[in-house]
Amino acid sequence: MLRNLIAKKRARIGIVGLGYVGLPLAVEIAAKGFKVTGIDIDEARVRSINKGISFISDVESPVLKKYVRQKLINATTDQSLLKRCDVILICVPTPVSVNKEPDLTPVIKSSQWIQKYLRKDQLIILKSTTYPETTERVLLPILEAAGLKVGRDFYLAFCPERIDPGNKRFGVVNTPVIIGGVTKKCTRIAAFFYKQFVEGVHPVSSPRSAEMTKLLENTFRNVNIALVNEFAQLCERMGGIDIWEVIEAARTKPFGFMPFFPGPGVGGHCIPIDPYYLSWKAREYDFHTVFIELSARINEEMPYFVVNKTIDVLSQSGVCPKKAKVLLLGIAFKRDISDLRDSPALKVYQIIEPRVGLVKYHDPHIPVLRTDHREVRSVKLNSKEIKKYDIVVILTDHSAYDYDMITKNARLIVDTRNAVQDGPRIFKLGAKADRL
Repeated sequence: MLRNLIAKKRARIGIVGLGYVGLPLAVEIAAKGFKVTGIDIDEARVRSINKGISFISDVESPVLKKYVRQKLINATTDQSLLKRCDVILICVPTPVSVNKEPDLTPVIKSSQWIQKYLRKDQLIILKSTTYPETTERVLLPILEAAGLKVGRDFYLAFCPERIDPGNKRFGVVNTPVIIGGVTKKCTRIAAFFYKQFVEGVHPVSSPRSAEMTKLLENTFRNVNIALVNEFAQLCERMGGIDIWEVIEAARTKPFGFMPFFPGPGVGGHCIPIDPYYLSWKAREYDFHTVFIELSARINEEMPYFVVNKTIDVLSQSGVCPKKAKVLLLGIAFKRDISDLRDSPALKVYQIIEPRVGLVKYHDPHIPVLRTDHREVRSVKLNSKEIKKYDIVVILTDHSAYDYDMITKNARLIVDTRNAVQDGPRIFKLGAKADRL
């Protein structure tokens, strides 16, 4: 019956969590004619969505408004509406604690809501990034406590999110999905559902395989970024070696090399978090992911490295750091988006603030920054403003920046993204440290 409802676009879709994963997913599912009910605990977010106002760059407000007006998308804080849904996707955060241990509280609460209203012939799909065995050992016992049997009465699968905020080439529809169901029937029905709106579906043998796939993808990036960040530090220490030149030379090799680039650290919800989910789970099996944990530590130390470099540039240029005025350019975790989650630029802001006289920031995508119970506004970026500061630190290389204007008017520049051309007042991350 559920398969027929899906095939006829009559299945009602519920999405728990309307953030950077849930909202784009809701829009693409609605685009195929399904009715989507989004459930979120943030009342302001719910009101915004129901007005057709998007809060993320990957979803345009006119598109969202169209589906809201067509009554294909509706947002609510009412969890009881889950009983009306035939397919429920869990898209809630999976953070780590202050001790770098997984915090599955949002996933567990969402599962408890679903269990309360669970009925026969429902499909539940977890999308939140997590460690292997979460679906089977955490979600499944909660859901089966309702008295229903997985694979017979209801269906449960894991399908990791693969959202890349700001990516104009790959989105929900043309990025293949991985699906692992608790039973073969669970996998088949979940794959059939996704084939209604995604171009590529790759089933795997179990939720554990799907969960591990997601961790491998992001740990791969984390490890390689850490490698090139360490190379950048070594190039500075050795002097006269430009890491950016080295990378450009290495990428001429047509095989066996994939370029990664240094920066102030890694950000976003997944890449900085996933290694800790994996290492935490590995310890249960007396296995220590030393290499993976080391890479996470290297990337976490990069904001400190950037701050120390900035202080050194100021000092050796004759400027007292304690009296210096610093302008940070870009506070989002990557270019051309407004996502602040685990942004290394934000970490730089927090570290450098007590060490200098004044810190201001500019980000065209983040007009207001709330930190330490304070509200800080982005300054206007023009030649007059830039001349007020002793040093400009480029942390996020937004395409909206006029780099010629910046380099012409800045007294000193620390460039962590290779965004500007070389110059006597420009100090790049991992390049020409002998000028300091």
